Amino acid sequence: MITRFITEVKTKFNPFSIRSRATRLFLSYLPPNARAQGMLINTTLLPRTSTEPNLLSVKFKDGKEMKLDGETLGIKGIIEECDRHSRALQKQADLADG
Repeated sequence: MITRFITEVKTKFNPFSIRSRATRLFLSYLPPNARAQGMLINTTLLPRTSTEPNLLSVKFKDGKEMKLDGETLGIKGIIEECDRHSRALQKQADLADG
């Protein structure tokens, strides 16, 4: 997963729910030094009995914010959406440098 262009990740999920599996896996895909590189990661854990929906919001360097639904997309869909936008930003950066 391309994380170079991600500036902020906000999550809110129930860690005991099977529906929050994709959100938990997305957090595990982030590199260990992400916070040291300037990425803001805000995680809110909901209580076990909570019925609130999961929230996964990813903000990129160009200001675009994606609110992704882990229940319908799954982990592959979430990574695919993030990588698609990151590749577009990589292409813009390469053209600006070249």
